[in-house]
Amino acid sequence: MPPLPAVPGNEMAGVVSAVGAQVDGVRLGQHVLVSSRELPVRGGCYADAVAVPAEAVFALPSSVSFTDAVSLPNYQLAGALLYESGVPRPRSIAVYGASGGVGLAVSQLATAGGIHCIGIVSAAEKAAFVRAAGITEVLLRTDDLPSRVMQLTQGRGVDVVYSHAGPDMIRNLDLLAPRGTLLSYSHLGGFMPEADFYGALRQRLGRSLGVRVYSIHTLDDERETRRRLMNEAIDLMARGKLKPPAPTRWPLSRAADAHAAMESRQTLGKLVLIPDSLW
Repeated sequence: MPPLPAVPGNEMAGVVSAVGAQVDGVRLGQHVLVSSRELPVRGGCYADAVAVPAEAVFALPSSVSFTDAVSLPNYQLAGALLYESGVPRPRSIAVYGASGGVGLAVSQLATAGGIHCIGIVSAAEKAAFVRAAGITEVLLRTDDLPSRVMQLTQGRGVDVVYSHAGPDMIRNLDLLAPRGTLLSYSHLGGFMPEADFYGALRQRLGRSLGVRVYSIHTLDDERETRRRLMNEAIDLMARGKLKPPAPTRWPLSRAADAHAAMESRQTLGKLVLIPDSLW
């Protein structure tokens, strides 16, 4: 967490308007993305402009719009979850919260990489949103998920379930293929399962299931890996392989209203703040 008082905002896309005298590799007028994962302190991007070290920026191709670019950190995290979490590259996955920023990014990146992806959402409207984003197999949390996932995987199950911690954790073990992994990347609904989770694993001993908790902070000291994941996401977006849904735009002066909308959990897609001078 940044020291208070603090300016929030983890990403900004825009045009370089000034360059320090000793800077190489960044030029005036260049389109760039700033992710606060590259900064000493997270945040600072709810602003008309931000001054950052030259080595923190990512160059953007002209084919990537600014409103799409601010979703790139989600795809960076998705790449980490899929390929840098310590879990073997999966053939198939199920993703909870598939209509959310990270969940949809994982689903889209997996699909682009030839991984069989099943999205899981809480409402029919969200299911339609995820299908429109290119994920063809989407289930509702109220479905009989073990049965439906087995149907969609010819009885094998998925290699990884990307899940929120909480009440569904034990049920999620029955979505997994042998030697599959339940990977928690968030904690909506509470940190802990509702019953003896270790006992539930032991009851399924013959399938050798695993559990992992993952955070992007794992890469805080792995700059090369972190930046490679971002540059790979930029390349895929530039080539049209990744396309985030159209964002909901708010003027920067109404950031508080944007937060209220986000906290209502009724919005779909990215919320993007536009400086009032450009609104």
